[in-house]
Amino acid sequence: MSEMSATRKAALWVGVVFLLGAALGGTLGYSYARHVVSAASTPLPEPVKRARRVEQLTQLLGLTSAQSQQVDAILLQRHTEAKAIHDQTDAQIEQVRQKGRDQVRAILTPEQKPKFEEFLKNLDQEKKRNGTK
Repeated sequence: MSEMSATRKAALWVGVVFLLGAALGGTLGYSYARHVVSAASTPLPEPVKRARRVEQLTQLLGLTSAQSQQVDAILLQRHTEAKAIHDQTDAQIEQVRQKGRDQVRAILTPEQKPKFEEFLKNLDQEKKRNGTK
């Protein structure tokens, strides 16, 4: 009987250790995955991205420090130009969006207009939450 009891005790301990291991593994896996996803979804500031790109090119191409500085200056200038174009384009897209909204408003009845405004409010909030413009 004590032999049966010892076997059961051993099986119980194996089961408890297995369950604890599974629980700990699941918790650690979830925490790690959540950390990786949140780190990946956080965009890096432009200077950090540029520094990484310069470092990558410096190592890949064997750039001198003078060349690295020149590449950094080139990347900064191109970023500034691209951002200006992007900002201008965003403004133009917003003008087109507003023009379309105004055209829809013009054909709506007074009863429909508040519903349309509520729809636009919700749409804008959703875009803001999703990080789109």
